Amino acid sequence: MNKFDLAIIGGGPVGLFATQFAQLHNLNTITFEALNRFGGQVEWLFPNKEIKDIPSYESLSGKDLIKKLKTPLTNTLQPNYRVETIKKEDGYFFINDEYQAKTILITTGLGAFHPKTLPIKVTKTEEKFINYFMTDPTNYKNQKVAVLGGGDTALDWALQLAPMVNSLTLIHRRPQFRGLESSLNQLKCLSNVKISTPYLPKGLQIKDNLLELTLNKIGSNEQSKQSFDNIFVAYGFKSDNRILRNWGLELSGRGIQVDRTMATNIPGIYAIGDSVEYEGRVPMIALGFGEAQIAITNIIAKLFPDKKITLHSTSI
Repeated sequence: MNKFDLAIIGGGPVGLFATQFAQLHNLNTITFEALNRFGGQVEWLFPNKEIKDIPSYESLSGKDLIKKLKTPLTNTLQPNYRVETIKKEDGYFFINDEYQAKTILITTGLGAFHPKTLPIKVTKTEEKFINYFMTDPTNYKNQKVAVLGGGDTALDWALQLAPMVNSLTLIHRRPQFRGLESSLNQLKCLSNVKISTPYLPKGLQIKDNLLELTLNKIGSNEQSKQSFDNIFVAYGFKSDNRILRNWGLELSGRGIQVDRTMATNIPGIYAIGDSVEYEGRVPMIALGFGEAQIAITNIIAKLFPDKKITLHSTSI
């Protein structure tokens, strides 16, 4: 059974930065990711979105951020691996009875996430036309597409798709959108974008190799039918953090309760990023990076009390 100084559970941007910082301090580390690719929600939900709140970058895309975080890593990365059980014996945490680690750092964000699906019956043939993720807008060049939803994800996808497609219809159940007003205003200025509100999808069928979508206008019996090459459903995602309670961790609201060192109630287990909650915390990637440095600096002090910790860029 392989032994490690540190096991990081969660391979989103905060988990990747924590892996990088642990590597900088020569901690023998393994990082687990439940999905088959590292990067978390940034990789899966908005890889093409320009992120503007990462220190030292005026703007960079989600996929570029993940690439920069992954490039220098030489520690062990284990994708497609779901941590189910953690138990401690003889100074080590046993993870699924397959790996051993002296300490654990939880960076799971809001937990495993799954898209909210269309609230209507869908056949396997119809599923081929329905997308719950949008990673590369060039795959839909010259198509007729629809985006369903009213939040930032729907508006971001629409903005990324619009330059590639022949036409795009943005469909929302309310006249008002939850996403950024500036994004909505950009879409309103595009000649190939149509905004349809307040409508809900009521039926689907395949017709002439297109997906025909039946829409019902809210508050009336009016219906319309429109056909698309592809539709993108951005109704949000369901997160599941129930497993944290099974591990014996104390929760505060939706997150893990931690102290100033990012330690949990279980000695040897730390947590950072959107998986934790404390007064005044804001859900920003950059804040998670800082929490990673706090947690790993304290982990080193616990594991190697005689070792002098070099703080690198902040040291003279």
